[in-house]
Amino acid sequence: MAVGLVILVFGLSRVQAGEAKAIRKNPEVPVHYIRDTSVLLPRFRNVLAPGTEYRAEIEIEGKGTFTILFFPETAPNHVANFISLARAGFYDSVTFHRVIPNFVAQGGDPTGTGRGGPGYTIPAEFSNLPHERGTVSMARAFDPNSAGSQFFICFRRLPFLDGKYTVFGKVIEGMDVVDRIRKRDPQRRPDYPGDRIRSIRILERTPPPPPDPAERYPGIEKNVSREEEG
Repeated sequence: MAVGLVILVFGLSRVQAGEAKAIRKNPEVPVHYIRDTSVLLPRFRNVLAPGTEYRAEIEIEGKGTFTILFFPETAPNHVANFISLARAGFYDSVTFHRVIPNFVAQGGDPTGTGRGGPGYTIPAEFSNLPHERGTVSMARAFDPNSAGSQFFICFRRLPFLDGKYTVFGKVIEGMDVVDRIRKRDPQRRPDYPGDRIRSIRILERTPPPPPDPAERYPGIEKNVSREEEG
C-alpha cells in the first residue's frame, strides 16, 4: 500500500488545476507538552512524560541538521510514535524518497518505495493546525487511520491538506537544510538516489513554570488586599 503517495500526488494535481480551497480556520495554538497521558495508545503509554517538551535533531547525510519541535498536546500518539521509532533507530539510513519542489519532502519508509511502514497503523489526530512552511505532518493512504512511519515536511503553505493529515510538529531550526534535500520523484525516476537520514536525536526539556504575576508585578497583592479590606 503506497502510504501518502496517491493522496499527496492527487492533492498536488488539484492545486495545479486551481481546485484547492483554503479551509484554514482559527488555528489552534498547540501546547508543547502533554498533560494527560491517558490519551496515549497502550503501545505508547510510557513514551511521553507530562510537562515535557520534545524535539528531534535530524541529521541528513552530507547536508546538515534540522530540528523539529513536537506538538504532543495536539497529536500525542503521532508524536509518541515518531519518538519511539526514532529511539529504536527505525529511521536511521532511511531515504527521503519523495521530494517535490514547492510541495513536500516525504520520508520515513524503510523500503524507500513509499509502500513501507512499521507494521502497524495509528488513528488520525486531525486538528486546525495549518500546513505551512516547515510543518511536519503524517503521510497516509486513503484511510484516514492508516498512518504508520512516513511523514512529510511542507516547503510552503498547503491549505488543501489542512484537516486531512495529522500535523504533529514543525521545523524550528535548519529549514535551509530541508530545502537542500535532493529532489526525487519515485514515479518518474525510481532508481534515482535520495538523501538519507543519518541519525535522529530526541531531546527532552521541562519548560519553566509560568511566572507568578505577584513576582512580576509586586503591587498586585497589595492592591488586592486593599480591595478586599475595602
